[in-house]
Amino acid sequence: MIRGRKVNKALTDLTFSKKRIADDVKKCLQSAIANAENNHNLDVDELVVAEAYVGKNLTMKRGRPRARGRFGKIIKPFSELTILVRQVEEQA
Repeated sequence: MIRGRKVNKALTDLTFSKKRIADDVKKCLQSAIANAENNHNLDVDELVVAEAYVGKNLTMKRGRPRARGRFGKIIKPFSELTILVRQVEEQA
């Protein structure tokens, strides 16, 4: 939804999106913008979302006792959100 867009437009889209994950993606994007500005001295007005994807993270393994002395395995997966921003100069 936000790949290839300017960060201001992407933040606006995430603010008014009705998707449940939009708040978490917005928080991650704001963190990426702050890191680009403070750590790499990039101009915020020229930033573009280069990549945005979700990958696998750790899985918690839990269990629940079942009938006749058996054990039911419960796997609780987590995901990892990655957003990369890149500075692109304005086209004249």
